[in-house]
Amino acid sequence: MSEMEKNTVIENAVPENTVEENTMTEKAVVEQRVEEAVASDSRIEDSTAEKEQEDTNAEYSLNDDRRVKTLSPGAMVAKRFFRNSIAVLGMVVLLAMFLFSFLGGAISPYKESQLFYRKDVQSQKYAGVKVNTELRYQQAEKDAFPALAQAQFVLARGKKETEFKAGDKEFTYEEAGKDFYIISVKGNTDPVAFAAIDLVTATGAETPSFAEQLNILKAYSNKESSFSLDGANYTIAEDGTVEKDGKEYATAGRYVINTIMSDVKLSEEFKEKLLSEIQADSKSFTYQDADGKESVYNIEYDAPSKAYNIRQTREQMVYDTYSAPSKAHPLGTDKNGMDMLTRLMYGGRVSLYIGFVVVIIETIIGMIMGGISGYFGGWVDNLIMRIVDVFYCIPTIPIYIIIGAAMDAMHVDPKLRMFYLMIILGFFGWPSITRLVRGQILTLREQEFMTATEATGIKPVHRIFRHLLPNVIPQLIVTCTMSLGGVILTEAVLSFLGLGVKFPFASWGNIINDVNNTYVLSNYLFIWVPAGVCLLLTVLAFNLVGDGLRDAFDPKMKR
Repeated sequence: MSEMEKNTVIENAVPENTVEENTMTEKAVVEQRVEEAVASDSRIEDSTAEKEQEDTNAEYSLNDDRRVKTLSPGAMVAKRFFRNSIAVLGMVVLLAMFLFSFLGGAISPYKESQLFYRKDVQSQKYAGVKVNTELRYQQAEKDAFPALAQAQFVLARGKKETEFKAGDKEFTYEEAGKDFYIISVKGNTDPVAFAAIDLVTATGAETPSFAEQLNILKAYSNKESSFSLDGANYTIAEDGTVEKDGKEYATAGRYVINTIMSDVKLSEEFKEKLLSEIQADSKSFTYQDADGKESVYNIEYDAPSKAYNIRQTREQMVYDTYSAPSKAHPLGTDKNGMDMLTRLMYGGRVSLYIGFVVVIIETIIGMIMGGISGYFGGWVDNLIMRIVDVFYCIPTIPIYIIIGAAMDAMHVDPKLRMFYLMIILGFFGWPSITRLVRGQILTLREQEFMTATEATGIKPVHRIFRHLLPNVIPQLIVTCTMSLGGVILTEAVLSFLGLGVKFPFASWGNIINDVNNTYVLSNYLFIWVPAGVCLLLTVLAFNLVGDGLRDAFDPKMKR
């Protein structure tokens, strides 16, 4: 019997109910297996979730050393820097100074060179009145009545003699008025001279002639009000004012009034008032001029010179110099009447600007010279290093003083002067940067990466500026940061000496220049102390930041 036939027989021999039972069992088995598969998938998902959670927990449980290793070099430097609380403090101070200088100047209600005024009562010398008490001589011609004749006249007058002799000439005189004498040669009626205490003073450009002075004094001493001479009519007022043909011509009297300022002309009304007050022995008087301005005039008599000094006291607008701190001016005003707080803001802007520009110039020149010197070596290195040595031997301070004095002599524009100052400071400051870059490149050029660049045929220029110098940047950043403070101090010293930034521009250095005046140094602390504090904090902050960067780039150097 074949195998197929055997199976057919067996199937036919199984009862019907047994088949149904077998079918039911297979279904149960399938269902059980499905349930087991679902349960298994659920366990797998749970296991995966648990594993992920464990991995997450393991990630967050990493120690600090493993976490630092995942940071970039720049992030590691930043992390070390910000762990240095002193360096962070320096950074905060620098930020405050930058905001104060650049933002403060922009929001200040005043301009950098805005002038402020105040009303002030001032007393100034206005006029002088000379009182003549001696006989004065006027001659018709030169040497017509010499000094010997004048002495003989005094003797004859004392003896009450009307005739006297001087040399080979004989003279006579007559008293034509009070303290007025006309002198003639004996036998001749034409006067050769006259002597009088009263004087004739011209009020215009024309000087009265001898004949005019003679007739004016004769009329004045006899209290005559007018006379005629050579077709011209003269009138004399009680105060001695002489008019010629209706125009003011001269004054007569023993009081000679002179103005102190050439552009001031005294009115006749003022002269009359002044002389009347002097004769009344007044110490002061009030007078209102043609513009309606009323002023007080003080009369001071100087006995040795026998003169009166007239001082005018009036209210006028003057520069508000050295004003004490107030609501309008929190730090007061300077010697020019400018707001000190505003000048301090703009001064910080100039000082910081000069510092950064100078350091940039130094760095560019130093990187180029140091890079070439360190890479090529040999005679190129020797040549550049000897140039550096020469620059180190130059006395920079005397050079700065000479250049500053030369610019003063040439009256260089203040703005252009600042650019010259930055160029000069940068030109003399590059040798130190050159030495630093050269030393670093001498070390780096022997490294394996430089051998690789040489093997690949990269040009020397690219090797220097793309591979060597970038590796020197960290040291340069530290050096430049610490050099900024020194540059700002140098500018401040030059400005203090009057050789740096010039008015109207402000810098912290030329603000402190006011301490050259000992009176300002001791009495106006608000003028120079704020600028000194700003300068101190800024330089100190740059040094702290530079120190912090040095420790961050090279932790082994940290003390």
